[in-house]
Amino acid sequence: MSEDKQSTLEKIHTAARREFMEKGFQSASLRNIVKTAGVTTGAFYGYYGSKEELFDALVGEQAEYVFRLFDTTLDDFEKLSGEEQTIKMTEISGEAVMQMLEYIYDNYDAFKLIILCAEGTKYADFIHQLVVKEAESTFAYIETLKQMGCSVEPINKNLIHMVASGLFSGVFETIIHDMPKAEAKEYVLQLERFCAAGWEELLGVKFGNK
Repeated sequence: MSEDKQSTLEKIHTAARREFMEKGFQSASLRNIVKTAGVTTGAFYGYYGSKEELFDALVGEQAEYVFRLFDTTLDDFEKLSGEEQTIKMTEISGEAVMQMLEYIYDNYDAFKLIILCAEGTKYADFIHQLVVKEAESTFAYIETLKQMGCSVEPINKNLIHMVASGLFSGVFETIIHDMPKAEAKEYVLQLERFCAAGWEELLGVKFGNK
């Protein structure tokens, strides 16, 4: 890409971030973005076919990275034996969430757009998609415990979903409230400990070498 094209694209992206941040995707004006960027509408359509494509260019790579990271973590976890899953539960979960948080803060503007400004795009259910993955993994772990002969009290799938929703909604509260990175790490670690203790109580297990 030539320097002129790169410069034009950067101007469009800068103007788009500002417009989306201020108004959200649905209320954002493509006309305002083009005007602020100082380019013609024809120039804009040389890069993107729609406002949706432009939003995707600003956040798509970042959203997919988090999904891949989470999917890889869950896949690796499910390859472990039931005993290993119980021993390494908090270690694996904590590492994955911290990796996620590091990446989120390295790409802060993109996740600000995803969490606060994505209504009307395919990213509006970003947190929900993570919740569904977490809930399915938790249910699979419960089934593994049962197969191991552990006595597990009946736990409704709706409760599993609610707990997962609380966890991931909590993680992204750090973005909503513009928490400094160090404070966000401390907060999320405490949230992880809280959730782990709750699951230990409900499932009648102890995570780690206890």
